[in-house]
Amino acid sequence: MYPEVRAALAGDDSPDLRAPGFNLAAHREDARRASLLEPREDVAAVEEVDADGVRCRLYTPAGARPGLVVHAHGGGFVLNDVDVHDPICRRFANRLGRPVLSVGYRRPPEHRFPAAPDDLDTVVGWLRREGPPGAYAAHGDSAGANLALVAALRNPGFFRAVALVYPFLDPRNAFPSWQQGADSGFDPDQARWYWEQYARSEADYDDPDLAPLLSDRLHTLPPTFVATAEADPLRDEGEELARRVAETGVETVGVRYLGQTHGFWRHAGFTASEPLVRQVAGWLDLHLA
Repeated sequence: MYPEVRAALAGDDSPDLRAPGFNLAAHREDARRASLLEPREDVAAVEEVDADGVRCRLYTPAGARPGLVVHAHGGGFVLNDVDVHDPICRRFANRLGRPVLSVGYRRPPEHRFPAAPDDLDTVVGWLRREGPPGAYAAHGDSAGANLALVAALRNPGFFRAVALVYPFLDPRNAFPSWQQGADSGFDPDQARWYWEQYARSEADYDDPDLAPLLSDRLHTLPPTFVATAEADPLRDEGEELARRVAETGVETVGVRYLGQTHGFWRHAGFTASEPLVRQVAGWLDLHLA
C-alpha cells in the first residue's frame, strides 16, 4: 500500500460492527455528520427527487449534456446514503458533464434483500416514464456496484453502459484476495456481517440478484467498466467479474489501481481518487455521447 493509504488505515477508528451493543443508527448518523464536514463542489442544480417513492438526489452540472448516470452508493448495503455520498456525486457530475441521479435505496437490516434491487428497478421504471432524453448508464461503488450491476441485469437494454468501482459481489468471500484481511481495513468478519444483514437467509447467497457473479445473463450487459484496488480484499471478485463479462463478448475494460485499498474512490484526500473519478467519467462519455 502507498504511504498515504497506510497512514489512513493507521488512523482509522471505525467501530467494530459485530461488537455487542453496536448502535447502527448512531453510526449512520455519525457518518452523515462527518460527510457534512467534507468539501463540497458547487453544482449548477441539486434537486431532491421522489422516484415513485424512492428518495433520490439529482445533480445537474452547468452546461449538462444529454444523458444521465444512475448512482448507487456503497456502504455494505447497510451504511451510507445520499447525504454521505453528496460530495462525491457533486465531483462526479461536474467531471462527467451530465446529470447524476443518486438513489436512496432501502437498507438492511430494516429492509432486507431484495428491497434494494427492487428500489433500483422502481427508479428505472420512473426514468422510463419521467426521465430526461438521452442515454442512461448505471454506476456504483462497493455494494452500490453490486446494485448497479443487478439493475443492468434485471433491465437489459435500458443502460448504455455500466461502471463499477471495487464491486462487492461474493457473499462467501471465497476469493484469494480476502486473505489480506484486516491489514486492508476491510476484514472478512466485517464483510460477513454486511451479507448477514442484507440476506434474508443463507439461501439468498445463491440468488444471482444478490450474488451477480452467479448470473447466467452477463452476456446481456452493455459495455462494462470495472475498477479494482490492489490492496482491496474485493480485488479478485471484481477482476473475475470483468473476466467473465469479457468472455461473453461484451466490451469490457478492467483497471487495477496500485497501492490503493477499499474506499478510496469517494475520498478526495487520496491522490488516486480524482484520477479514477475522471477515468470513469471519460469512459462513460464514450458511451453516452
